[in-house]
Amino acid sequence: MFAVLSLLALVVAGVAGLYALSFVVRGARGSAAVLPYESGLLPQQHAVSRYHARWYAITVLFLAFDMEMIFMYPWAVVVADMGATAVIEMFGFLTVLLVGVTYVWREGALRWT
Repeated sequence: MFAVLSLLALVVAGVAGLYALSFVVRGARGSAAVLPYESGLLPQQHAVSRYHARWYAITVLFLAFDMEMIFMYPWAVVVADMGATAVIEMFGFLTVLLVGVTYVWREGALRWT
């Protein structure tokens, strides 16, 4: 029980120390140096403004290729042990990903204009 309480005290002290350090280092509140991006320039729009709907298709494309990599690396390790069933299952998986890429292509997310 002592170990848990001492660890909790260490974590609380660390968080409090980091907050204190941020107050010391950050400078005057509201100065241009405190702005989070754009080299101290005033932002053109609010930080939580909405994204355009065209980014949905690009997100689908990213997820398709991301899922492909997540599942193909472990598959490549065990494909020799599992045999033809693993190859058939991977072709089914790639077919589902191809449907997603085809959708994104039809939506025009791959056009650079």
